[in-house]
Amino acid sequence: VYDSMAKGIVSSVVSGLNGTIFAYGQTSSGKTFTMQGSGTIAEGLEQGGGIVHMAANDIFQHIKSATDRLFLVRVSFLEIYNEEVRDLLDP
Repeated sequence: VYDSMAKGIVSSVVSGLNGTIFAYGQTSSGKTFTMQGSGTIAEGLEQGGGIVHMAANDIFQHIKSATDRLFLVRVSFLEIYNEEVRDLLDP
């Protein structure tokens, strides 16, 4: 899923564009698993990681290799459920 749907967005982001990856679907359809994967954050970096793990890895690998630029990384994680928006980074 990452390679076919999200990798292009991440590539655009490291080129200076804004990007959004949006998971939409019915209850129990796998949205959380697709975005977060399984296990802990450390485990996700090695195997079983979701789109969030893979995107963060690609972004920071690009930053590491582009020593001639300065980067500012901002991220937000939002949940929209029953028409209510919740910031997942500000519980």
